[in-house]
Amino acid sequence: MSTEILINVSPLETRVALIDQGLLQELYIERNRKLGPVGNIYRGRVVRVMPGMQAAFVDIGLERAAFIHASDIALVNKEGFDMAPPPETAIGALIREGQWLVVQVIKEPIASKGARLTTRLSIPSRNLVYMPGSQHVAVSQRIDSEEERQRLLALMNTCLQQEDLVGRCGFILRTAAEGAEEADILADIRFLRRLWSTVAKRIDAAAAGEIKVIYHDLLLYVRAMRDLITPQVEKIRVDERQTCEDILKFSEEFIPEICERIEFYDDERPLFDLFGVEDEIEKALNRTVKLKSGGNLVIDQNEAMTTIDVNTGAFLGLRKQEETIFKTNLEAAKASARQLRVRNLGGIIILDFIDMEDAEHRRQVLRTLSKALEKDSARTRIMAMSELGLVEMTRKRNRESLEQILCQECPSCKGRGSVKTPETVCYEVFREVVRVARAFENDSLLIMASQQVVDRLLDEESATVADLEVLTGKRIGFQVEPMYTAEQFDVVLF
Repeated sequence: MSTEILINVSPLETRVALIDQGLLQELYIERNRKLGPVGNIYRGRVVRVMPGMQAAFVDIGLERAAFIHASDIALVNKEGFDMAPPPETAIGALIREGQWLVVQVIKEPIASKGARLTTRLSIPSRNLVYMPGSQHVAVSQRIDSEEERQRLLALMNTCLQQEDLVGRCGFILRTAAEGAEEADILADIRFLRRLWSTVAKRIDAAAAGEIKVIYHDLLLYVRAMRDLITPQVEKIRVDERQTCEDILKFSEEFIPEICERIEFYDDERPLFDLFGVEDEIEKALNRTVKLKSGGNLVIDQNEAMTTIDVNTGAFLGLRKQEETIFKTNLEAAKASARQLRVRNLGGIIILDFIDMEDAEHRRQVLRTLSKALEKDSARTRIMAMSELGLVEMTRKRNRESLEQILCQECPSCKGRGSVKTPETVCYEVFREVVRVARAFENDSLLIMASQQVVDRLLDEESATVADLEVLTGKRIGFQVEPMYTAEQFDVVLF
């Protein structure tokens, strides 16, 4: 089956889905009221320097101050190019509070953390990443063929000579540049140079003492055309006419070979429903993922790390237990890699495979996981499997996960995933009644709580309430508060 890109556009948000082999592989969501800042260039002010962390906070106009580490602050040499400061350089020697900086967002705000910044500016195009403050020319590590890498480097050098740019700026040849010809590279170089000329003028023109957005990255649907198009993509379906026309114009100028693959979708059935994307989104918000074999994955996303636990579940199809475990782990390795992409899980990830006695089985599961992650656009690093079947890995995180975009913290459990039982809350109420009764001399107390807690106080705990009235010498009343959570209660005087 083919690889397709689905672009769903509404007045409030844009969603892009990458479908491969009939399954959702990646999902991008951009809401018009909250456009992501990654790739944007700002003129901001340093509001706090923290020597102990070798970092600083910079106000760039977002809700929270952004974060910049000393390693992301470049010095400028005599020729005007960025250079890394010596490792032992204190951040206080690099920047000071109140200083104005031109910075670029490399990681968007996630949970309670602010955006991550760098002073090493770069602007991407279809085939290249332009680095005006660098003299470095390199090829994406995702291009495996050494022959292709050498061809691209030679081609890039030829193009730079034609444009008289050798040693005057830096470029990275992106994965999309694989198979590119001289005309493609030249077109991107000229486009990026023109764009940077405009950005440089905006930087020079920025008024002193003013936080300002210097450069906005492209909208999501245009970024999708820039970053997701590969030779394997056979169809791009767009369900909004004006957006489809904009994409066609962009493609005619920068990727003319894909114009015939772009299609306006105007059927009555919603585009994401037709390809089952809506169902996949709902599944991606669940903690448990069912495997075809009958096993399952249990995925827990936490602040420190994400854990994926593999279980055989109802899978009893093979005679030997070791073969059953091996088959389940192989399927889990592929499913885990896909879930990481769909849910956009990043940071430290621990995969707890079912214990395998055969060393060859462990190697094959690890190879399967590595192979399944090869198509992932985010950088990943996998460690060896431990004797307990644990695999430690990291996945680069530069934007919020699907859960963080679509969900919010539960007001009842505050993110714990569980709430106290009505019995536990009742005992807390009893302790509070005793405390209040000793502190005040009035004759009556009122317990305000949720319906289920009040029901238990009047039923199973009624005898205890009667004893409590005798003990405290006060009459106790009850009031149901529909807006209270299961754990919320108040004991008041009346």
